[in-house]
Amino acid sequence: MEEQEDRRRQQKRQLQGGGGEEEGESSGVLRPSLPMGRVKKMVKLDREIKKVNSEALFLISLSTDLFLQSLVSGARDAALVSKRRTIKLDHLHSAACSHPPTSDFLLDSLARPAPPSHPAARPRPAAAAAEKPLPPGARRIDDFFRKPSADPQ
Repeated sequence: MEEQEDRRRQQKRQLQGGGGEEEGESSGVLRPSLPMGRVKKMVKLDREIKKVNSEALFLISLSTDLFLQSLVSGARDAALVSKRRTIKLDHLHSAACSHPPTSDFLLDSLARPAPPSHPAARPRPAAAAAEKPLPPGARRIDDFFRKPSADPQ
């Protein structure tokens, strides 16, 4: 019974950002990672909101932290599934699609991922350079490496 309580206390400390074992720490304090002033400015962008209660602002900030952690962990999982080390927009898009409440509001404002481009469909620079006429007095690099022809002009 005592072990379970110790585990719960330790998990609670880890969730609250405190990993230390000292008793002098304030173990019951949750601190959001977003600056409260910035969150207040974003909330007040809504013209219908005149004032924001500090407790409401605190809860909005904490819930934003949780939402972003959830979205990023989903994007990380999508990147790992596609065997990538960099999280891209399509990973965020698939993370938002996999969570229905998030997809209801986020997919409208999230930019569409670019369709994958096929390397064969792109024109090669060498082919494009062969089509352009050279300026007067210029030679192609290929001419420099060719053997000189026997008949001079």
